[in-house]
Amino acid sequence: MSTWPEQPGGRHVFVPSHPWLRPAPRLPVAVQVPAAREDARCRRESATAFAVLGLLAALTVAVQLLSGPLAHRTTPLLLALSSAVAAGVVVRHGNRLDRRSRRPWRALALVAALLVCGQLVSVVDPGGAHAQSIWAHVPQVLAVPLAVASCLSLLPPRAGRRPGVRELLDGAVVLVALVLVGSLVLSDAVAGRRGPVDTLLAVGYPVSGALLCGVALMAVSRVPRVRRRSAVWLLVTMVALVVVAIAGALANVVGDAASGVLTVVAWSGMLAAAVRAVDEDPGQPVTGAGEPAVPALLAVVLGHPTSYGVAGVVVALLSAGHAFTLLEQGLVVLLVLLMSVRGLLWAADDARLTRRLAQTEAYFRALAASAEDVTVVLDDDGRVHWVSGAVHSQLGWSERELTGRRLADLVDADDGVVLEDVLRGSVPADPAALPPTVRMVTRGGDRRDVELSGAARAGVPGSALRAGLVLHLRDVTAHRSTQRELERMAWTDYLTGLPNRARFLSSLEDARGRAAEGRPSCVLLVDLDGFKAVNDVAGHEAGDALLTQVADQLRTGAREQDLVARLGGDEFALLVPGGLQEATGLAERLVVSLDRPFRAPSPDGQGAGPRFAVSGSIGLAELDPAADVSATVRQADLALRAAKAAGKRCVRSSGEAVDAAVGRRTRLARDLPAAIAEGQLRVLYQPVVGVHDRRVLGLEALVRWEHPLLGTVPPDEFIPLAEEDGLIVPLQRWVLRVATEQAAVLLADGWDVQTGVNVSVRHLQAGCLAPDVAAVLAAAQLPADKLILEITESVLLDAHEGALGDLETLRGMGVVLSLDDFGRGWSSLAYLARLPVQILKMDREFVAGIDTDPRGRALVASVVELGRALGMDVVAEGVETEAQLAELQAMDCRYLQGYLFGRPMPFAELRALLAGFDDSVLDVPEPPATKMDGGVHLVGRDG
Repeated sequence: MSTWPEQPGGRHVFVPSHPWLRPAPRLPVAVQVPAAREDARCRRESATAFAVLGLLAALTVAVQLLSGPLAHRTTPLLLALSSAVAAGVVVRHGNRLDRRSRRPWRALALVAALLVCGQLVSVVDPGGAHAQSIWAHVPQVLAVPLAVASCLSLLPPRAGRRPGVRELLDGAVVLVALVLVGSLVLSDAVAGRRGPVDTLLAVGYPVSGALLCGVALMAVSRVPRVRRRSAVWLLVTMVALVVVAIAGALANVVGDAASGVLTVVAWSGMLAAAVRAVDEDPGQPVTGAGEPAVPALLAVVLGHPTSYGVAGVVVALLSAGHAFTLLEQGLVVLLVLLMSVRGLLWAADDARLTRRLAQTEAYFRALAASAEDVTVVLDDDGRVHWVSGAVHSQLGWSERELTGRRLADLVDADDGVVLEDVLRGSVPADPAALPPTVRMVTRGGDRRDVELSGAARAGVPGSALRAGLVLHLRDVTAHRSTQRELERMAWTDYLTGLPNRARFLSSLEDARGRAAEGRPSCVLLVDLDGFKAVNDVAGHEAGDALLTQVADQLRTGAREQDLVARLGGDEFALLVPGGLQEATGLAERLVVSLDRPFRAPSPDGQGAGPRFAVSGSIGLAELDPAADVSATVRQADLALRAAKAAGKRCVRSSGEAVDAAVGRRTRLARDLPAAIAEGQLRVLYQPVVGVHDRRVLGLEALVRWEHPLLGTVPPDEFIPLAEEDGLIVPLQRWVLRVATEQAAVLLADGWDVQTGVNVSVRHLQAGCLAPDVAAVLAAAQLPADKLILEITESVLLDAHEGALGDLETLRGMGVVLSLDDFGRGWSSLAYLARLPVQILKMDREFVAGIDTDPRGRALVASVVELGRALGMDVVAEGVETEAQLAELQAMDCRYLQGYLFGRPMPFAELRALLAGFDDSVLDVPEPPATKMDGGVHLVGRDG
């Protein structure tokens, strides 16, 4: 049962109890709970009312059977009490509805109240032996229009309550049929009766009951669907009222006792149906005004059997020799005319519906034919029963050829399982999943990718309409080709054409499964040595060309069963089926093939550019089926770092323990970015002494890393890491800023010293060294000639026009340029003459043995003379003993640096060093004359 819970302000919300009638938005809990309570209360009250009505009916029947004077007064009193109970329940339950929806039930309650009045008048004025008083019938006659009003009030408002011609005809058929039956059946009951009361009992009440049945039937056909159950119970109420009327008129035929019992039973049924009618009413829906009336078949179902039943009664009476009165003949003719008109309208409706169905089918066929998909209907055997759409262009068959064929016979055998899943409806209903696709054979024998969608059951099982399945087929061959190309692009490295990281990891998962079955595999990680220099110096185009060459070399060196992939940057990977020994042999061959120089194109595209030494380091790990694939990749990466730490150009495999140096290097590389950001670096200074000036003329800034766990880390350990990881530029910007700021402080305090800062060749290659130096000098307000930039001699290898231009810019700014570690590596006198440097710093290895090694002493002397000839100052590093100092003074080397004059110290200790420098350290005796080894040929001796 449904309820209308009332809201503040007199508003009501329709809450239908049936799930298919509920609106989509759910009501708040505060509204639903009172509605549920109201339903429960109504059910309890209705059950109580039915019990009371049943008890009163039984008591009334018992009184009727006892007969006698007591029955004439007791029966009306009990009927009045039953009517009062029903009227109270109808009023109470009708009040739960809104004001408009409760109108029919207020009218029905008034009908019950008038019946109570009529029965009470019968108690006071019992009338004759076989009839009630005339005054007892007055309230009952007045109840007839109220009952009609109750039925009409149930109709929808405005246009929706206007009945159609067909509903009026159905109601008229029932009305005329009931009147005719009443006239035929009650003709004997009317005989011998005279007076208005007898006429009312014999004619008036049956005719009124027939009228009420017709109106109630019209209400059933016109009310909204949600109120139809209530209208049906109201119709039952009116039918019971007709039985009551006919039972009163049949007193002469069946006797007073039987007529009274029938009246009591029909009366109680009428009241119970009225209570059930109001209980079933959910009220007028909010959208009911615009709801189209649904043509109900109940009127037709009741009208035709009624007319056929009347025809049977007429035939039976004719065969019995009954003489029809003029009224009865007119009613028979009127009923025949009404049924004929209704039949014509039924035929017209059938023709109209047939035309509409044909038009709808034509629209459907046109829609299906114009659709891009091919729509097929399969029967129970999976054969094509009906097909529509672009069949030939989509499937390669004509409609006639496809009809009658089993769809499974046209599908590739490998995709038969997919089709069976679709036909059984076992495909998961995942909105995000793509529709299943099968390969279908065309008439020409080629195969097309066909997408299956929209599987829906059709037909009525067990009827003339065979059950089937509707499928939509679409040729997605071109789409699948594009999709496969996109998948290939998603799994392929765009530069080299090798599988990318995602494809490699997916293949690793498959290989792990095979390893669990006893077929081992290994992972090789390949990293290029020297690739960053190519990118930084020659540009990214040269780097891409190098990567393409390396990819080709790896393809050529790998076996057919090996998977070669590019993980990103200059890192490649190979998945090698086989054991560790087999993979190691392959890795060693690849290292040899990768160890070759790379000649980059020149920046202007004309001729050859710089030449780079490029090689490869390989880390090797065996795939563990019990571990995650990422763990194997980490093991291979750790082995690769071990190969890098071992001097590069080699192969290393992973093991249970990794060398401590590799672990330290890995940790340093990981912690270096945080060291720069968190201030773990500090700058120390070592003095440079002028022999002739006998004081400290300069300071060399040396950076140190105070690692929170590993302690002091020397620059020789972390500077290469910074260069490899691209952190050298921010690191040296920080050193330049600190050194210039502290040099400016010393200058402001009156100490005229120059400060040297080591600069990596990578910083020079990056092309931002000159702007960075200009920025820190301006920020510290330090004169440019107070800053010395010490560049290692490896710059000689990369002395291209861009690097030389940056050095000339720095020289033009007034910055002093120094060539550090001269003689240690790739010294070239031809390049030296081109560089705009002003200072040569000899490597400490030259100075180490000059007091004992004549060859070393001669070499140092030649460098000093070379600097003097080129107009460059020469600084000797690593001076630690007085003997070394004496030899250098004898060569007239004017600038010295080493532990003999001071170790690297923090900035806070510099003032004490500068103020307390003891120049007596320079007072050493001249070295004794030494003979040159006779095997050494000196230029100028003996010609």
